[in-house]
Amino acid sequence: MLNKDIILQILKDSVKPALGCTEPGAVAYAVSRAKEILNEEISKLTISVDKNILKNGMFVIIPGTKEKGIIFAAALSMVCGRSEYGLEALKDVNNSDIEKAKEIIKKNVIYLELKKDIEGLYIKIEAENYSHKSVVIIKNKHDNIVFESKDDLVIKSDKSTNEVANSHSENKIKDFSIYDLIDFVNNVEIEKIEFISDGIEMNKKIAYAGLEEDVGVGFGKFIRGKVVDTESLAVALTVSASEARMSGYPLPVMSSAGSGNHGLVAIIPISIIGEQSGFNKEEIIRAVALSHLFTSYVKSYTGVLSPLCGCGIAAGVGCSAGLTYLREKNKDKIVSSIKNVLAGLSGMICDGAKIGCAYKLYLSSISAIEASKMALNDIVIPSDNGILADSAEDCIRNLGRVSMEGMKDTDNTILDIMINK
Repeated sequence: MLNKDIILQILKDSVKPALGCTEPGAVAYAVSRAKEILNEEISKLTISVDKNILKNGMFVIIPGTKEKGIIFAAALSMVCGRSEYGLEALKDVNNSDIEKAKEIIKKNVIYLELKKDIEGLYIKIEAENYSHKSVVIIKNKHDNIVFESKDDLVIKSDKSTNEVANSHSENKIKDFSIYDLIDFVNNVEIEKIEFISDGIEMNKKIAYAGLEEDVGVGFGKFIRGKVVDTESLAVALTVSASEARMSGYPLPVMSSAGSGNHGLVAIIPISIIGEQSGFNKEEIIRAVALSHLFTSYVKSYTGVLSPLCGCGIAAGVGCSAGLTYLREKNKDKIVSSIKNVLAGLSGMICDGAKIGCAYKLYLSSISAIEASKMALNDIVIPSDNGILADSAEDCIRNLGRVSMEGMKDTDNTILDIMINK
């Protein structure tokens, strides 16, 4: 496979629609598949997850409902989940389904377990009735089912965890340089990345819905009152989209690198600023494509789920680089954009998915816009500062070390605080 084809596949793998927060969505997807395999009424459902799935699924509202959490997402999926919808498994939910899910929860048939020793994204669903049992396991990516069984019959079993992980897009992208990704976006036939426009329209739709309606705690509405120019409109729309999503607004978003909020930052500021500034559709699509690729590049080093806020840092890097690419295709200035974002946002932690994420997206989108403007004016934070380095690749590798080596216990501490407060 040619390098351009590999990068194109990486891009396609990283850009997928999701309904609501991705972690409960992934649980709902796995439950729907386990339900279909069992093909009988479930009398007991056991959900085993890693610490990051638990952290990101505890306090976020399920779309189309006013309920929070993994257990409710699972109960709802038992009622109406459909695996063919993937991470949108719950998109057919109605009021009757919600009431049925509440009745299931009252029966205490759903058990949620934390697997403290598991590293990386992990969801295991065990669905049982009185005579049969189905098992579904997701690893490494939110929609990556690696194992399915019914009783003693193995229906699906992928390669070992390490082999599967190494074959994934988030690891393949490490084989390329920042300049390789820029060259791809410069030269790829526009028809091959036209699908990017679907995500632009999808995320704008929820952004404008969130801006016009009162959702969440009113943060988007507050920011709306501060709109004075194109850039502040782009920020307000990004915030409003996140607040709507975290509040359970029943519209999908196009994700980036496995996260809906990543997708909002990676797409909305570039699309709004591009449209309002007179750039054509192709120019905006190429800039957003680069944003997605750089978001995935950062995530390949920090981890799919991480103690660091990927919405703020990884997507902030992607957004800033995309904005610089949109305005001026200078590779050195794109690298400067990356350095500027990492110099400012690299300490932002992830303390779970919740309504407050909207404020982190506010900080991320503002920082991305300003970092790009600085770079375009030949202003860059020096490479001897902190974790920065001469190359963008080394800056990102250093960030990965902070996440993977330096913050091993951070998630445990955050989760302990969240569970016990």
